[in-house]
Amino acid sequence: MGRYGDLNYSKFTKTGFFLGVSFLVVGALGELIGTSFYGSLPAWENMLFTDLEILGILLGLLSPFVFSIFLPLTE
Repeated sequence: MGRYGDLNYSKFTKTGFFLGVSFLVVGALGELIGTSFYGSLPAWENMLFTDLEILGILLGLLSPFVFSIFLPLTE
C-alpha cells in the first residue's frame, strides 16, 4: 500500500479537470447571459462570475499536475 492509501489518481484527475472546466463555463456564460438579459450586473455578481472563471482555470490546470504527476511520484 502506498503512502496515500489506495487512491484512484485517474478519477481524481478527470473529476478535477472537468470541475474546473465547468466552473469556467458557468462563470463565462453567467457573465455573458447576465449582461445580455439584465444589462449591467451588480458588483458582487460580476465578482462572483470572475472568481468562478479564475478558479476554473486554476483547478483545470493544477488538478492534472497534482493528481497525475506530483502525487504518484511522491508515493
